[in-house]
Amino acid sequence: MQPFLDSTDVVNDETELRERAERDGYLFIRGLLPTEVLENLRLQCLEIARDAGWVKKDRPLEDAIADLDGFCVEPQPEYMGVYLHMYKLQEFQVLQHHPNLIGVMERILGEPVMPHARIIGRTIFPQREVFTTPPHQDFIPIQGTADTYTAWIPLTDIPSELGGLQIASGSHRQGVYDFKPAMGAGGIAVSNPLEGTWVNNPFEQGDVLIFHSMAVHKGVSNSSDRLRMSIDARYQKISDPIAPGSLLPHAQPATWEEIYADSDWDREDLKYYWQKWDMEVKEYDNSYHEKRDQMGFEMAEKGDKRSISVLQRIVARDTDPAKQQRAADLLATLDAQ
Repeated sequence: MQPFLDSTDVVNDETELRERAERDGYLFIRGLLPTEVLENLRLQCLEIARDAGWVKKDRPLEDAIADLDGFCVEPQPEYMGVYLHMYKLQEFQVLQHHPNLIGVMERILGEPVMPHARIIGRTIFPQREVFTTPPHQDFIPIQGTADTYTAWIPLTDIPSELGGLQIASGSHRQGVYDFKPAMGAGGIAVSNPLEGTWVNNPFEQGDVLIFHSMAVHKGVSNSSDRLRMSIDARYQKISDPIAPGSLLPHAQPATWEEIYADSDWDREDLKYYWQKWDMEVKEYDNSYHEKRDQMGFEMAEKGDKRSISVLQRIVARDTDPAKQQRAADLLATLDAQ
């Protein structure tokens, strides 16, 4: 597999950055963020993880040695409850506003940008390969404008055994790919194998991978004994439409009022920051998720456990009680098999 094209040396070259982003669909930039900022946030998150039984209490906290007895995944309630405590950290919420990130995004997009309020944290347990994030496109859950870019920010070094993220270089130019239900985050996998296009390499703390919402990407399994923690921060032009979900917390059903209620919050300028812009809010095209959910139901009724992640998302997030109950019943049946 080829490594990422390193764009560190052109980080301040607006023309070259934009050309590479338009051609490849991604940019890999070393040392874009200060390590001390990321390490402070990582240790705060690990303290929460330790209290929840996610990391071993008899090992140094900074080693992040996973306690597999605490294994859980998004969107299970036991995962989301712990995640909410991380999500309330001011350092978690303000990371996406770092001037180094804003600067590079504005050079890519050519005008002022807005960080999506819906910043996302990922905690990946080791040795649970079946839940490795499958190949997918972020546009389906994000929507609004296709010209949204994600900054994938690992909170620590990512050697090969800790996994990481792969990108299918150039895959952002083909529109929305056909997909099928799959285990892991999002519950869908792009059907096209995109052979010969995948790029990946280890990360050092402070490195950032930036990619277009149409770029196909996938997780690399964590074969270590440690938790892998990362942040997804997303950006778009202020002049482009935004989907309503991008203005909500990812740690739902929490509200912004609940998140900002922590007494440690002192960045008043960043509370509800998106309200200063009169942005066009564009409703979702729900056909993608309706297709996924129907395929998931059909697979589950045949006893196919690859439908589990889809069913979990229906139970946790769908607004139709009958649909939620159907998914819950099928989950119980699959669990009993």
